[in-house]
Amino acid sequence: MPEFTKEQKKVIDVRNRDVLVSAAAGSGKTTVLVERIIQMITDEAHPADIDHLLVVTFTRAAAREMREKIRNAIERKSQENPGNSHLLRQAAYVFH
Repeated sequence: MPEFTKEQKKVIDVRNRDVLVSAAAGSGKTTVLVERIIQMITDEAHPADIDHLLVVTFTRAAAREMREKIRNAIERKSQENPGNSHLLRQAAYVFH
């Protein structure tokens, strides 16, 4: 996992509220959002379903990049937790 700044960690960790992430190109927005999503769907106490999350980007290219990074992160987590039915369901949501 990359080293996150205090502000990035705050965005990753906040729960039960909407979050707007706005920053310059190359600042790590996608990485922060992917980490936030992965932590939310792998939360042991209250795992979220990825199809209940709304992530908005400004371009289709950015949406494709985000989807690919989320897909890759879910695959890595699935390899760490083989047989985890929740993760398998999340992967199915992203692959369709």
